[in-house]
Amino acid sequence: MEKGSKCLAVVRVRGTVNVREDIEDTLRMLNLSRNCHATLIDDRPSYMGMLQKVQNHVTWGEVSKDMIALLLKKRGRLVGNKKLTEEYVKKIGFGSIDELAEAIYNLKVEFNKLPGIKPVFRLHPPKKGYGGSVKKSWKSGGVTGYRGEAINDLLERMI
Repeated sequence: MEKGSKCLAVVRVRGTVNVREDIEDTLRMLNLSRNCHATLIDDRPSYMGMLQKVQNHVTWGEVSKDMIALLLKKRGRLVGNKKLTEEYVKKIGFGSIDELAEAIYNLKVEFNKLPGIKPVFRLHPPKKGYGGSVKKSWKSGGVTGYRGEAINDLLERMI
């Protein structure tokens, strides 16, 4: 990736009913098929365009390395819905889950291209709610859209 690229966490905050077909297709390309699903992407222009298209259905921001490690340990799943283990991480060429989180954070490896690991985290609804309307943007006191570093607080409440 080019310099200045960041790892972003994207969380779907609105449901599946009455969603336009083109937005549903874009959400499917991001692997966000249901409410409270999250994924990790980088900030290349194609992904940023997809986020702008679905900004009324998702929230996103720059995720920390510690939060990536926590997501992988608590909510990472293998194909077959088995927990992500240290043994499997060693089998695909990383020393530990923390080392895999470091590689994802530094964009050395793409999260959705990892073999045998599901490209989505299935999360709980956030403790004490989202803290605003899911129909308003983050800037106007709601939930959707770009929220920067505050995504880490939301993810922590959803794990």
